[in-house]
Amino acid sequence: MAIVTVGIDPAKNVFAIHGVDEAGKAMLVKPKVSRDQLVPLLTNPSASILQ
Repeated sequence: MAIVTVGIDPAKNVFAIHGVDEAGKAMLVKPKVSRDQLVPLLTNPSASILQ
């Protein structure tokens, strides 16, 4: 299934990213994403699913 909702928790130095599918199952969990990793992660989330 595809990721349909992405939540981003901004902090000073890192972001926490959480993406879920239509059923609410976690498909993307990244508790520490730096600013320079944010755009590449969101443009190609399938490469980082559940890592």
